[in-house]
Order: sequence, then C-alpha cells, then structure tokens
Amino acid sequence: MTATAPSDVRPGPHGTEQDDSAALAGFGYRQELHRSMGRYASFAAGFSFISVLTTVFQFFAFGFSFGGAAFFWTWPAVLVGQLLVAACFAELAARYPLSGAIYQWSTRLSTPGFGWFAGWIMVIGQVVVVAAAALALQVVLPAIWSGFQLVGGDPAPTTPTGAANAAVLAVVLLALTTGVNLLDNRVMSAVNRIGVTAEIIGAALIVVLLLTHSERGAGVTLHTGGQGGAIGALLVGSFTAAYVLIGFDSAGELSEETHAPRRTAPRTILLALASAGALGGLLLLGGILAAPSLTDGRLATEGLSYVLTSSLGDGVGKALLADVVVAIAVATLAIQTAGSRMLFSMARDGVLPFSSRLAKVSPRTGMPAAPSLAVGIAAAALGLLNLASPEAFLAIGTTCIAMLYLAYAMVTGPMLVRRLRGDWDRSAAEPDETGRPLFSLGRWGLPINIVALAYGLFMTVNLAWPRASVYDPSGGHWYFQWFTVLFLIVSVGLGAVWRWRNTRRVHAATPAQPLPELAQPSTTP
Repeated sequence: MTATAPSDVRPGPHGTEQDDSAALAGFGYRQELHRSMGRYASFAAGFSFISVLTTVFQFFAFGFSFGGAAFFWTWPAVLVGQLLVAACFAELAARYPLSGAIYQWSTRLSTPGFGWFAGWIMVIGQVVVVAAAALALQVVLPAIWSGFQLVGGDPAPTTPTGAANAAVLAVVLLALTTGVNLLDNRVMSAVNRIGVTAEIIGAALIVVLLLTHSERGAGVTLHTGGQGGAIGALLVGSFTAAYVLIGFDSAGELSEETHAPRRTAPRTILLALASAGALGGLLLLGGILAAPSLTDGRLATEGLSYVLTSSLGDGVGKALLADVVVAIAVATLAIQTAGSRMLFSMARDGVLPFSSRLAKVSPRTGMPAAPSLAVGIAAAALGLLNLASPEAFLAIGTTCIAMLYLAYAMVTGPMLVRRLRGDWDRSAAEPDETGRPLFSLGRWGLPINIVALAYGLFMTVNLAWPRASVYDPSGGHWYFQWFTVLFLIVSVGLGAVWRWRNTRRVHAATPAQPLPELAQPSTTP
C-alpha cells in the first residue's frame, strides 16, 4: 500500500486499540501487525537491541586495548551524544508511530528518494548488527565450557579457530531466533521481556560484585596506557560505547504493535537508552577496577569474561556468563525483529525488490515471515565471513554501527532543516492517546538537533576511517582496512542501481503516471 501524508486523525482520549488502528489509517496503512505490546514490552524492545551485557562483553577488550583504562570516559561522552539523538527520535515517535521508523521519519521529513536511502542503509546496517550480535557468543560460551569450542584450538575471537567457531555458533543462534520470529508476536514479545528482565538483574548483580571486588581506585581511569597517542587512542576506544549505545529507536520500530504508541514510544526510547547507558558505564568501571591486572595483556584480549572468572571464581563467574548468553540470544532476536519490521515497512510501500512477498503479514501470527527469514539468512551469510579471517569480526561490527550512525544522521539532518524553516513545532500542542500534549523538546529542540546531527556525522567519520592499526593490524588485508567504506559504497551503489532500473521499468509501463512513492510530507507535521 502506498502511504499518504499524515492526516489529523488522532485516537480518542482513552487510547483504545480501535483508536490506534484509526490513527494508523490516517497515514494510509491498515492494521496488519497485531497490536499487543504494552509499555514494558516497548522498553524491552529498545533495551534488548542495545543489550549492554552482549556488547560490553563483546567490545570491552577492544576498547581497553586501544584506550587503556581511560577509555571509560568515552562512554559518558558517547552517551550524551546519543541521548540528544534519542530526544529527537522521541519527538518523531510521537508524531509518526509507524513501523520502519528511520525510513518513515526520513521520508516524511525530506523526500521519498532521500528517505528510501535512509531506510536502505538502515536495514542493511541492521542485518550486519544481527550478524555481529550472534558472533558475540564466542566471547562467552567457550569461557563457560570448553566443549562449546566446536572447531577446536584457541577460542579467542581474534584467532582463526576462534573466528571459525564464532561463525558456527552464530548460525545456530540465528536459526533459533528466526524460528521465534516466525511464531507469534506475543511469543516474541514474551521471550524478549523475560530475557531483558534477566539481563537487567544479571547486569546489576555483576556491577555490585565487581565494585565490591575492586583492586584499585577510580583514579586509574585517568591514564590511557593504550596504543598510540591519547586522542587517537580514545577515538578508537570510543568504538565500544558507539557500538553498545545504538538501537534505542527499536521502540519506535514496533509502534504499530504497541498500545498507545504516541504516548509510550517516546518515553521508552529515552528510558531504554538512559538505563542501558547507566548500567553499561558501571560495568566498564567495575571491570577496570576489579581486573586482577591491567598490564598482563589478558584484559585487552579476554575482556570482562576474564575479570569475572578470575575475580569472582569459576562458579560465580560462569553462572553470570550464562546470563550474558541469554542477553546475547535476546539481543539477536530483538535486532532481527527490528530489521524485519524495516523491511516490511518499505516493502508495503512497494519500494523494495520482491515487495509483494516481503509485505505479507500472517493473519494468524501477526508476523511478517518473509522479512524475518530474509534478515536471518543474510545475517548468517555475513557471519560466515568470519571463516575467512579473524579480522572480519571487527570489520563487521564497525561497519554496522557506521551505517546506523549514518542512517540516524539522515533523520536528524532533515529534521533540522524543518526546524530552521519554522514548520516543525506547530503540532506540539496536538494530543497523544491520553489527551495530553505530544512529547516535545520545545525551545531546546533547535540546539539539541544541531548538536545531535554534528555528533552523528562526526562519529560516522570516526568509525569508518580506514585505520590500518585497527582493521588490518597484521597487514596484508587491505580490504579489511577499507571494509566499512567499501561496504557503504557498494550498498548505496546497489540501491541506486535498483532504484534507477525500477524507475525506468515503472515509467515504461505507465509513461503518463508518476512513480508511485510516498507522498511529500504536509507542511504541518
């Protein structure tokens, strides 16, 4: 179905499911996805995508190896920048409660073509994030039991045997998460809620135990001790925080499955990021303070898994690592769900290859099966790149966050243009489902938007910069050094070729008709 510009349809003061469906109809869409998620489920969607246990355990060693203990300070810096982006997204979630959030928001703020590329970059980035999250199992499973090292040899993810085993474990996990995504959105939501609850409890327990087993004072975080100069080391060390603190927009991705989304999604977007940011920062600090040694090299290669098993003992440490495994599985599920909703949202507008198949929703389950399968299969294929070389792990991880940061900037950029034109805040007084004003940044909107865009562009360049010491430390693999840049160019290039060919095909079929795309946004958001 082709969407229209948003109308003035708003749900009534009680925010019933019929009201939510009527509001969705105002955007030109039928209610096909089952609307069964409440506030906690919406929060869980954003929190599980961020998944502090998954990503902090996955990238702690990398951040420490480059920035030393001082890489801790990159965390609050990135968190503040991302909170500014999340604040902009919260405004958009209130005004456009639609699946495929980044694509829908960018399209309605700018042009159909620009929005299409934002969605295209975002969905590819999400697929890569799914692969990277599944590969994180290698960081914890062999540390729990050596039998999980199915390939044999060194389990470190940076070794050939560790990288190969990571690919095997990732494919198994992706098969499981794809199965859950095909069942029912209530099953998916229940698994997500249970997993997030376990992750929050586990993360809080790990923080308490690490801080009570401190070996040194917090002053150690003032010393880099990493590779290269202090500034360069911290720029690379910020990759850890940059990779962790993404995906908070997932609460907006699932708006069409959430009750009273105009009221719920803006708050759960901010809450998911803020709570994950606080927990993640404490995990970093606790790991640095409780590590048996900062100089024996193990913290820079084994990360937090080494700290838990060394400081807390094998029994307690492995029990907590089991909770990390749950977090990794739930994160993979949540990210795959978000990616499938993006594919579905674009496909129902007829702007993707195989749109008719990708846009189908099962009336029984309320799930778009084809997008879930597509994301799972594509992520598994990317995970198998780890068989080629250990450097693929870092290349995949950095590529996905660079693409997501770029997609975010393709929303905050047009949003800033709308603010500067003076046609953004006119709808601030419109009510949400409870009859209260929509979430709004008010007079702080312009400065927050400016800094959010500048921060997003800076981090995109920082992540994609082809540093040989980061992406090809052993030398001889120039394609890994340039992997992120090349992947972006190829992704955008393939998208441009498909759009050009599709445009020609449509014009040839109906030369007197314009290409059926999303209508331009109205002057009043």
